[in-house]
Amino acid sequence: MTESDKFNSWFSQEQPEPGRTVDGLSAESDVDYDGGYATHAGAGEFSGPGHRRETRRRSAAGCLAALVALAVICGAAFFGATRLIDWAKENFSNPADYPGPGTGKVLFEVKSGDTSEDMADGLVAKDVVESWQAFVDAARADPQSSTIQVGWYQLKRKMNSADALEILINPKNIITTTVTIPEGLRVDEIVARLAKDTGFSQAEFTKVLGAPKSFGLPAYAGGNPEGYLFPATYDFKPTDQPVDMLSRMVDRYRQALGDNNIEQVAANLGPGYTPEQIMTVASLLESEANNNDDMTTMSRAIYNRLELDNGGGTFGYLQIDASVLYALDSRDPGVLIEPLAELTDSAYNTYRYPGLPPGPIGAPGEAAIQAALHPSDGPWLYWVTVDCDGTTLFSSTLAEHTSHTAVSDCS
Repeated sequence: MTESDKFNSWFSQEQPEPGRTVDGLSAESDVDYDGGYATHAGAGEFSGPGHRRETRRRSAAGCLAALVALAVICGAAFFGATRLIDWAKENFSNPADYPGPGTGKVLFEVKSGDTSEDMADGLVAKDVVESWQAFVDAARADPQSSTIQVGWYQLKRKMNSADALEILINPKNIITTTVTIPEGLRVDEIVARLAKDTGFSQAEFTKVLGAPKSFGLPAYAGGNPEGYLFPATYDFKPTDQPVDMLSRMVDRYRQALGDNNIEQVAANLGPGYTPEQIMTVASLLESEANNNDDMTTMSRAIYNRLELDNGGGTFGYLQIDASVLYALDSRDPGVLIEPLAELTDSAYNTYRYPGLPPGPIGAPGEAAIQAALHPSDGPWLYWVTVDCDGTTLFSSTLAEHTSHTAVSDCS
C-alpha cells in the first residue's frame, strides 16, 4: 500500500466524538498526531496546520502576563517589607531625640485645642525636638501633659523631648506681658503705662493713636481715643505690637457695653444724646463717684442738670472739679483755687461753661459706662461727700444740699 493509500484509509475512519478516546487518549486533549493535526481542547474539532503558530503566540502572551504578575507580586512584597521595617523601627527602637539641652531661643505657641500630636508637629517644624514620635511618647508617658495651657513659651533649638515637655507642663513658663490700666486714667497716662511695662516707646503708641482706624476706634469718637482705651488688666503676647495692644483695649470697651447699642440707647435717653456724650458722662462719673453704688444716682443728677429748665436751679453748670483738673492737665487738687470759673477759659471748665465738656476726661470702667447708659430715676441735683469713707449724700434742693457739710481733709 502506498503512503497515499495509507493516508486515505486512515482519514476515512470515523473520528472520535468529544470525550471518546483514540488509542486510549482523550479527544479533548491537545495531542499532536503524526499528520500535524490535533483536537482543540474542549472543542471536539480538528485544527489546521497553523495551530502550532497560534499556540506559540498564545504561549508568548501567557509568559508576558506571568512576568507582569510576578513583578506586581514582587513590588507588593517590597512595599510590605518596607512598611514592616518602618513599623518595627517605630515600635521596637527608640525614636530619634536630641540629647539637649539645646541652644538659642524659640518662641512656641500652644493654641486652643492643641493635642500633644499637634504640639509635636510644631516643635519639629521649629527644630525644638528631633522627631515627632519622641515628643508624643514623652507626652503619653506623663499624665501632666493633658494640663498644658494655651499660651506662649520660650524653648530652645535641639532640645530633648522630655525637657521641652517639662517646660510646657508648667504654666509659670507662659510668657506674657501683664499691664494693668486703672479706671480714670487719661490717654497720656495710659500710653506712659504701656510704654513702661511693654518696652515699646511712647512715640510708637502715639503714632498708632494718630491712625484711629488701625486699632478700631469707633467712628463716633471723632478720632479722639480719650475714654475708649478700656481700663483693665491685660496679658499681652510676646508677638503683640502697639497696634495689637490698643486694639485689645478698644475691643474690651465694646465688651463693656454688653448688649447695649450705645448709639440707639443714647438717642432714646432724655432729649437724645450722642455716644460721645454718653462716654463723657461715664468719664465724669468715674472721676467723681466714690463707689459703684452711687454711680446710677449721680448719673441721674447730672442728666437732671442738663435736661431740667434752668438745670433745676443749677443753670446747667455741672461744677465737677475733675473736669477742671483735666483742663489744667493736672492731678493735684491743690491747684483748684477759687473762683474756679476764673481759673481757666477751657471748655472743660464746668464752672465756667454750662453743659457737658467737649469729650471724656478719662477712661471709665464698666460700672460707669452702664450707669451713664441706665441712670436711676429720681429728682437729685446735688451731691456731697461727707466723710473719709466716701459716703455721698444726694439732694434735690439747694437748701438740703447746703445743710450737709463736706469733708475737708482725709490726709
